[in-house]
Amino acid sequence: MEKKDGLTKTLAIFGTVLMWFPVLAPFIASTALFIRSGMFRFDYLMPAELFLSALLGGAMLLWAALRARSQQKLIGWGLTLAAGMLFAGQAIAVVTGLASGETEPTTWLMVLALGPIVIYALLLVAVGVGGVLLVRDLFRQPYQAKV
Repeated sequence: MEKKDGLTKTLAIFGTVLMWFPVLAPFIASTALFIRSGMFRFDYLMPAELFLSALLGGAMLLWAALRARSQQKLIGWGLTLAAGMLFAGQAIAVVTGLASGETEPTTWLMVLALGPIVIYALLLVAVGVGGVLLVRDLFRQPYQAKV
């Protein structure tokens, strides 16, 4: 049974906001720094650093999706794969020695370690889109035919 009550809508809205925060934060911070000082710096690891926000938002979205029976696969699989990619990128950095600094960061090692982090960020975007679609579904008015 679909539940489109206030709790489900609240979970979906706040979950979507928390899911998009790690994705948009580096752009907002870079823009603010550029406006203030004229320097452009982009922290491409910020989405990984804000994983707890994404995890909380994803859990809220998944709960809302299960209650509403909408966007369950996109949100569930996207969140699972995103967490896996984040931990894979960290594990590769530790195993190769990039995390401790004992290995020189060559191009191939950096691509190997940062590739999963990039995929993680793209999966956050996918789950965020799933959240937007869920909110849209929850607030959609049922079609009523004119007689």
